[in-house]
Amino acid sequence: MPIMLKDNINTLDMPTTAGAHVLKDNQTDDAFVVKQMKKRGAIILGKLNLSEWAYFLCSGCPLGYSAIGGQTLNPYGRKVFETGGSSAGSGVTAAANYAAAAVGTETSGSILSPSSQNSIVGMKPTVGKLSRSGIVPISSTLDTPGPMTKNVIDNAILLSAMMGKDMSDSYSIKANQNQVDLSALKIGGLNGKRIGAFKYLMEGDSIYNLTIQKLKEYGTVVVEIEQTEVELKGFLTLLNIDMKNDLAVYLEKYAEKNIDVRTIDDVMDYNLKDTSGHIPYGQKLFEGISNDTTSTEEFEKIKSDLMRNGRKYFEDQMQ
Repeated sequence: MPIMLKDNINTLDMPTTAGAHVLKDNQTDDAFVVKQMKKRGAIILGKLNLSEWAYFLCSGCPLGYSAIGGQTLNPYGRKVFETGGSSAGSGVTAAANYAAAAVGTETSGSILSPSSQNSIVGMKPTVGKLSRSGIVPISSTLDTPGPMTKNVIDNAILLSAMMGKDMSDSYSIKANQNQVDLSALKIGGLNGKRIGAFKYLMEGDSIYNLTIQKLKEYGTVVVEIEQTEVELKGFLTLLNIDMKNDLAVYLEKYAEKNIDVRTIDDVMDYNLKDTSGHIPYGQKLFEGISNDTTSTEEFEKIKSDLMRNGRKYFEDQMQ
């Protein structure tokens, strides 16, 4: 099956740019998930535009824009609707049937946003379910690739095809390759399943409400829940420090050896040599990464607090 990849996922026969001019000649080996898909017969048809550096570069810049790929457009309304980001090209590809399926990556919303904007099925798997080795990172704490498809069954098939234990990714888990049970996705598979539905959306969003009613017709037990707020203090710091460290690891370990940038500061210096061709929207978020002086002790506390609050949010709702 022909599969297309977000252009921050390493491939053997195409450069991996993350949308950035500095990586335009970044010839690499296949990322672990790409090797897994090829083992299962996938044809990697091409690479897809994204928000440059996965939308963690500039502030207020257009979604789906990069120096390499230009501006990605939503097929349901070009220049009318946003593409979402940062996996803009992956969302557009699935919507426009350019390939059987696409792969995106997410730190916080980068699969879910373009999937919503382009009316497709996107999944951010639990971190560790899929390998991140050979993927240009933002955050080793939160990053993961994920399937972006026209329907749920295709999403499950692509998820299964990418799975596998990766010894070079410390988050990677050993998973049974057959554990995505497609039989549960057939008619009748929802009977008796319990799902949560936000009350405010059931009252204020007609499409959401129609979907809930359809699920009930299939025998789903719907539990109405209230939306709650969760404090994510230090979230930007988490992204800053992770990317400062994790991008340096990628550039050293997985990038083409002739790529001579090794740090965020190196990339910013490169961009400033020719702003008309490299980064027309500035690089405010990269500047924030460079200027972040959070200590190791402070960083570990921020990560611990974010994990605790995030888990509490979901565990309270699930209970």
